[in-house]
Amino acid sequence: MVNINDIRKDFPILNRKIKGKDLVYFDNGATTQKPQQVIDAISKYYSDENSNIHRGVHTLSQEATTKYEDARVTIQKFIGAQHSHEIIFTSGTTGGINLVASSFGKKFLNEGDEILISAMEHHSNIVPWQMICEEKGAQLKVIPINQEGELIIEEFDKLLTSKTKLVAINHISNTLGTINPIESIIEKAHKNNSLVLIDAAQSVAHTPINVQQLDVDFLVFSGHKMFAPTGVGILYGKEDLLNSLPPYQGGGDMIKEVTFEKTTYNCLPHKLEAGTPNIAGGIGLGEAVKYIQKIGFDFIQQQEDLLLEYGTQQLSTIEGVKIIGTAKEKTSVISFVIDGIHPFDVGTLIDQLGIAVRTGHHCTQPLMTFFEIPGTIRASFSFYNTKEEIDIFIQALKRALKMLI
Repeated sequence: MVNINDIRKDFPILNRKIKGKDLVYFDNGATTQKPQQVIDAISKYYSDENSNIHRGVHTLSQEATTKYEDARVTIQKFIGAQHSHEIIFTSGTTGGINLVASSFGKKFLNEGDEILISAMEHHSNIVPWQMICEEKGAQLKVIPINQEGELIIEEFDKLLTSKTKLVAINHISNTLGTINPIESIIEKAHKNNSLVLIDAAQSVAHTPINVQQLDVDFLVFSGHKMFAPTGVGILYGKEDLLNSLPPYQGGGDMIKEVTFEKTTYNCLPHKLEAGTPNIAGGIGLGEAVKYIQKIGFDFIQQQEDLLLEYGTQQLSTIEGVKIIGTAKEKTSVISFVIDGIHPFDVGTLIDQLGIAVRTGHHCTQPLMTFFEIPGTIRASFSFYNTKEEIDIFIQALKRALKMLI
């Protein structure tokens, strides 16, 4: 049996006091906290193993290289990739999407071609496609959603045409918590000879993913949303697709041989990993994966489903609260607004009581426009959160509303 109190002991920041109150951290959709095991792995690298990788014959370089490449294999197995060289270290989800948009777009996107995204995308899965479409004379088309925050699949079917080169869509919405039917989206896209990129930033820490079973072409995620450091993430791509992409950046390990007349490029994964990487971040990400595996997705999903159900019930008892995002398939994110009150005011007041939530547009401004709201208050849960913390949050919210109404 996994014990929630033992889990919470792994996260030192959860013992922190904020303005004299116990921290209640409900901003996991923005970034998760880090267990001691990850913190120790990063500290050990810098204190005992600090060296550049792939380039040195000395002991420190060999040790650091081994740790970094072991992390790549750990991540490969975690998402079910066939080869470790299909795992490309990036700076995060944004870095991975920009890499694909730039490299794939420059080689394969032509005037008149189309890229499909959805109305619930994070800006990181909108702007890079806008940029490459503008550069190449292609069109960006948007799959609409309904008032519950679900994709209108019939409209997706209509938008999917012979011009569609790639579908780029999130697995789980960071704002709504909606779980998108990526299996059927991938299947339909492939029948149409279109490629698919899945933004798994909000899903990889919450549900098991197997890229071979999904048959997904590209998948991206960030370390910092799955208990690892900031500044590191993963791009997965099928081997043949990654081989077909031109390098995104030049320099460092991505070269095989350089002359002033011509440069030849390295093999995967190095071709797409220019410069000195975030070595400590990569090692920390590998350790975070091991931590998730130790806890197990059975417990993670059970605990987060419980928190979602309980939090939704408790919020629904407060007059004036409207939950934004009520999809049938949903994960542990609750976005809501309160009649006549700006989200920022609520977030500021409950911070005085030690509670961290996110307020604003959550990097999904087109989504806010669709719902005709300036932003939401977002409580996003992780498996280390508890029902007792939700009770504290609800009481703080009621106290704040008495001051604001």
